[in-house]
Amino acid sequence: MPRAARSKPWGFIALAAFVAVTIALLFAFAPNRRSAAVAGGLPETAPLPDSVTKETVLVVGDPVTQWVFEHLGWEDKLPFTLKWAQITGGPDVTEAFHAKALDVGLGANVPPLHATWVGLPVRIVAFRERRDPARHPAFVLAIAPKAGIRSLDDLRGKRIAFSPSQVQGQIVLQTLKALGLTKADVTLVELPSSIGGDVYTSALASNLVDVAPIGSGIVADRYLRKFARDGARTLPHPDFRDDAVLAYVPLDSLRDPGKAAALKRFVYWWGRAQAWQQAHPDALARGYYVAQQGLSLADAKLILAAQGEVVIPRRWAEPIAYQQGAIDLLAPQMGKPRFDARTLFDPRFETIAADGFAAEAAASSGP
Repeated sequence: MPRAARSKPWGFIALAAFVAVTIALLFAFAPNRRSAAVAGGLPETAPLPDSVTKETVLVVGDPVTQWVFEHLGWEDKLPFTLKWAQITGGPDVTEAFHAKALDVGLGANVPPLHATWVGLPVRIVAFRERRDPARHPAFVLAIAPKAGIRSLDDLRGKRIAFSPSQVQGQIVLQTLKALGLTKADVTLVELPSSIGGDVYTSALASNLVDVAPIGSGIVADRYLRKFARDGARTLPHPDFRDDAVLAYVPLDSLRDPGKAAALKRFVYWWGRAQAWQQAHPDALARGYYVAQQGLSLADAKLILAAQGEVVIPRRWAEPIAYQQGAIDLLAPQMGKPRFDARTLFDPRFETIAADGFAAEAAASSGP
């Protein structure tokens, strides 16, 4: 266990316990809860079925896509029943999959790896990335006001927030590797970033950790607005990608022929939703971030500007290589077995989201 894990702040522990109880109650009454996995079910080598009815329920945790679907009335175009769940973040999605309360989760690239390592079979069905990740990184390294860190060369001996089941953990380990450091050269403070509220920025502001990877857009901007006058700063991490966003599902859902058919259609429309967001940033900013999330218009535009242009690759060779690199980095560091990244991807879905993305991009650029 990392050296500083035993000194984790009690406030964060209480908050984590509260969130865990809340999620447990949600799962207990989840509309999608099933008594057992589909026995046998649809083989992964079988073509995706086309037949699906309204009796089939697909539960999805993706708030932004939910807003797009509802705003455009796309749910009415689907021959199955689509339900939405406010479940985001790798640890919570994994819990929801275990509880059979969710069919589709959205996250960065590490949660599917963690799910696999804890014995939960999942498959990636859609993959999104930023066209220019060097100019639009998803994360920066935030520095606590009293950390005394001016550059990445000052990280040796510092306390770094670390979440092994989330992409933030990968960012920390990749940063150490790029700097020629090991875990023994720093103190990793195990702290999930999704247990509620601004956990990482609060830990930084309280000088409970010296460094934490935080979102490069509104999260970093707000942190600096509040604490730059006290000495807080942000630094870019070394040159590596951190921008993958993917939709993944538990294997049980794919074994259900009705859900597999529903997923085939949903992934297509998910791809369309990504293209629609990119073509209508003002509508997304005002409709979702301002009207629904309560942000200012300036903050909403900051979120979208930080993301830059997104793309959905039509072929998965590079995404598979990206995932393999994460596996090869994380497995030995966390004492987990290495495995073939290709087993995470369901090849039947390889082009589906890209087809939807291309169709909506063409429609949005038309006369």
